[in-house]
Amino acid sequence: MQAKSTGEFARSRQSSLLAAVFLMATSAIGPGFITQTATFTATIGAAFAFGILASILIDFVVQLNVWRIVTLTRMRASDIANATVPGSGYLLAVLVIFGGLIFNVGNIAGAGLGLNALMGIDAKWGGGLSALVAIGIFLSHRAGVAVDRIMIVLGVTMIALTLFVAFASNPPLGQALYQTVLPDQINFASITTIVGGTVGGYITYAGAHRLLDRGTTGVENLQAVTRAALTGILVTGAMRYILFLAILGVVASGVVIDTSGQGANPAAQAFQAAAGQFGLRAFGLILWAAGITSVIGAAYTSISFVTVFQPSITERTRNRATVVFISLSLAIFLLLGTPPAALLLFAGGFNGLILPIGLSIFIYVGWCRSDLMDGYHYPRWLLVLGGLTCALTWYMAVISAGPIFAFLDVA
Repeated sequence: MQAKSTGEFARSRQSSLLAAVFLMATSAIGPGFITQTATFTATIGAAFAFGILASILIDFVVQLNVWRIVTLTRMRASDIANATVPGSGYLLAVLVIFGGLIFNVGNIAGAGLGLNALMGIDAKWGGGLSALVAIGIFLSHRAGVAVDRIMIVLGVTMIALTLFVAFASNPPLGQALYQTVLPDQINFASITTIVGGTVGGYITYAGAHRLLDRGTTGVENLQAVTRAALTGILVTGAMRYILFLAILGVVASGVVIDTSGQGANPAAQAFQAAAGQFGLRAFGLILWAAGITSVIGAAYTSISFVTVFQPSITERTRNRATVVFISLSLAIFLLLGTPPAALLLFAGGFNGLILPIGLSIFIYVGWCRSDLMDGYHYPRWLLVLGGLTCALTWYMAVISAGPIFAFLDVA
């Protein structure tokens, strides 16, 4: 009997870890990242490979610290912040929820662009239908299980299709690898935007909060959580670079991609140039999958911060609040006149500005608040990397604020 219970516990833990990995991965590979990658690759070419590498390295340090500290403290990010600096958790919650709302409008826009490329449906109608699908998932009686399974299936689909298009576009691998470490130019606005679109705002906490909700916490789960975080980072890192290569192959071949923002869909143009009509349809499915999973991830994670204001909130009430959050995102999307591509760029940049605030608090906890982690002695090497990354994200946020908000001018 005990063996059976142990086996069930192991399977449950494995399931929760896999769910957290794909929630983080699909949130990090959303419409924002896809559109940002196409736009910046078309603008600065192979040099953007350095931005991809920077985002992966920053992702490694941020996610590893956040997952581990949330696991050790058994608290959500906003509660950790309040326990460290009274009141800061409320500020972090407001910023993440607001940033998540902006991002979710962009996610719905991305899903609409995906259905437009896949089936020719008007982008606004496509966004509306996608939001309704997400709402239906959270209204179901087994919303938690549905979320986990959808994330995994659509995540695998996105990776497989992008890999195919990357082969079809025949990118200049040598040049890409060279520019990854020795770029001709470094564009901090593009790096901040891509970091915001892959690890900024709500994305930072998506996988960690999912682990918390599934009860995978404490020192006894720390090694498994660390392995899962590394797996998630490898998955998202590979997907980012494969997508970059797919678009670079098109740009290097001489195809001119329209990035004007006036209704432009730069990633769709690249996929169509690489593999014709199949490439366009494949892109549509990829972008829709990225959009719907990111709508789910953004809503789920943003609402998880509401508990700092109402700790006794039940899971059922949270699901209802998530439905309201998605509905509000949809209403804003339908009312806005901002072109979807420009909105996705701005969303990533804004969330990149939020990133250093939460990261600063987590690094402080690791250094000075072992009492919140049951006396656990946090690895100093990881904190040193975290401190350096934190300083870098503050620097990028400050110098990139102007160029990022300038994206609104295309509206």
